[in-house]
Amino acid sequence: MTPDPAPSPFFAGFRVRLLLAIMVVVSGVMGLALFFAQRNAMAEARRELTHAFQSELAALHSAQEVRHGMLAERCRVLARKPRLHAALEDNALDLLYLSARDELMDVMDRSGEVAPYALRARFYRFLDGKGQVISPPDQQEVGPLPASAEARLALSAAPARVQTGYLATERGLDEVIAMPILSSETAEPIAALVLGFAPFDPAGQHPGTGIKSGIMVDGVLQLPALSRPARDTLTNLLTRELNRGENPTGNFTVEVEDAPFLLFYKQLNPGSLFSPAYEVIVYPLAESLAQRRRLFWRYAGVWAILLAGALAASHLLSGRLSQPVEKLAVDSEQNRTQRQRAEAALELTHEELQRSARFSADASHQLKTPVTVLRAGLEELLAGEKLAEEVREEVSGLVHQTFRLTSIIEDLLLLSRMDAGRLKLEFRRLDLAVLIEAALDDLGVQTDDRGLHIETDLIPALPVAGERRYLSLILQNLLENARKYNRPDGRIRLEAQVQGPEAIVTVGNTGPGIPAAAQAHIFERFHRGAVGENVPGHGLGLNLARQLARLHRGELVLLRSDEDWTVFEIRFPLADTPGGAAPTS
Repeated sequence: MTPDPAPSPFFAGFRVRLLLAIMVVVSGVMGLALFFAQRNAMAEARRELTHAFQSELAALHSAQEVRHGMLAERCRVLARKPRLHAALEDNALDLLYLSARDELMDVMDRSGEVAPYALRARFYRFLDGKGQVISPPDQQEVGPLPASAEARLALSAAPARVQTGYLATERGLDEVIAMPILSSETAEPIAALVLGFAPFDPAGQHPGTGIKSGIMVDGVLQLPALSRPARDTLTNLLTRELNRGENPTGNFTVEVEDAPFLLFYKQLNPGSLFSPAYEVIVYPLAESLAQRRRLFWRYAGVWAILLAGALAASHLLSGRLSQPVEKLAVDSEQNRTQRQRAEAALELTHEELQRSARFSADASHQLKTPVTVLRAGLEELLAGEKLAEEVREEVSGLVHQTFRLTSIIEDLLLLSRMDAGRLKLEFRRLDLAVLIEAALDDLGVQTDDRGLHIETDLIPALPVAGERRYLSLILQNLLENARKYNRPDGRIRLEAQVQGPEAIVTVGNTGPGIPAAAQAHIFERFHRGAVGENVPGHGLGLNLARQLARLHRGELVLLRSDEDWTVFEIRFPLADTPGGAAPTS
């Protein structure tokens, strides 16, 4: 006995590769699961942070809106004072500030210490109809302002609606409200009352939240909770962000004093005639980032523990799974050797078939020329007038045999081309009913001497896709068999119909039936059963017809054959159906 071959190196290392594969799969699945879990946790933490930040902003903005509404309403009441209207409409500007001192006495703060939420003004001024500041006679009475700051209160014209702005001075920021004073006759703005208030929590640091807020106006950020370098950094970043687009509201992440913050900005006076002022709020992100880091390391620790457990489980599992595989290594090696031998035998068989196909094609080509020369010589003898009648009949029989030999050669040549895969069909839309009529005309000429009766049941049109030459050859072979294997005064019946997506043609004939034992072999080449022993032929017609039918996506079968009736059926896909749309092949 031949000793079993040793396992190949591939199977020798199979256990190691299996272990690595299991580890890769397990670690990948665990890694993906932990990654998505961590990402969901991070997203949840981010949502909580955003919700807390938005809640703080909403509360802050609500308080601002309430305070601003109260300030606007108080300014509106002051702008309607009759004495102020009288001084302005009578052009008695020297009495304007004297009248205002009494009217605005309860509005002004005389102590100089105004609480951020108080509704007491730090200063007031009047603008004339052109929007210019009407200088007061006494700065102390109306609230002192530097000349440069007072000049920034001027507008291009007396406003027709309330204007809001912010004024930066040495003492900090003032929230400015310009309330139009309308003419009692024309309702047109004739002047404006400008009051300055302490802004809403401009430098406050919100307890417990870490939020720092301020206001930026005229390129200067008022945020005392931060150092001067940090304010300068934020001013540059915010100015660059505002210059990049026209959106007055937005947010981005910044580094302030080596700590991450979320910066939120919003324009406080959109559409105002005063300089744009932006509320700036920074929200600390250090706690959020620390929470993310804690989550990351927590999940990393879980992943490491699970990976260690998976390593142990994979080691045991790979050992169990690799045992039967390694046991089959020797058998696999033997099977590989046998497969190589079988492939070599198949290669030899393939070469033999190719040689046979080439021989058939070469022999067919070589025989066509001498047969043609022989027929020409015999036909030339028949054309002579010196032949006796008996000789003439013999020569005519020889000519007929040359036609039969030519038919055999052409069938062999066609079969060899199909076997070699070199037969090309040009598919076109054809009417199979027309081809059937032509084949019946040819058959009618040959059936007169035997008294055969031809019956038909056809429909007007049978559109199929194929090549006319080969479809006609299929019909001719079937009708020729029906004629040859028929009895005298017999019948041939040809029917054509459409069933679903197919055209179906049946050819039946009377005559001796095909024995049951021979029915399985009638489509084999050169097969001639006991029924056809006395009938001329060479046993290629049915085989050739079936192969051509299959090349047209059809099928040829024997439906029945009993004592006196034999029926063949051929099916083709209709040209109008998806299966019948035939490209050139």
